[in-house]
Amino acid sequence: MSEALRKLLREGNTPTQTTITPHIGVLTLHFQLYACEDLKAKRKAFTAMKAIWGKEPDLAVSETADHDALDCATWTIAALGASAQQITQRLDQVEKDIQDRIDAAILDVHREIL
Repeated sequence: MSEALRKLLREGNTPTQTTITPHIGVLTLHFQLYACEDLKAKRKAFTAMKAIWGKEPDLAVSETADHDALDCATWTIAALGASAQQITQRLDQVEKDIQDRIDAAILDVHREIL
């Protein structure tokens, strides 16, 4: 044990720890697809979901339902942040970007902050 640690223990000074409680937001999007003849075409339509938002350090992206359906898809984006307001703003931005980049109609949006 180092002398500095012994001194801290003798004095009773323990370093204070800051507790950070992360907030989690979950955005689920249900898409309607047109003209997808096979699953390969469906995967190609959603390539940007993982390629763009899947690489963001505060986001996790996954297809969560309708895996074998050719006419619809359900994707979920989970976001981590320091506050519910920050997560809400981030998910708003992601939802807008998805509407601009993904060539599929969004039928339903479900959002939850945990």
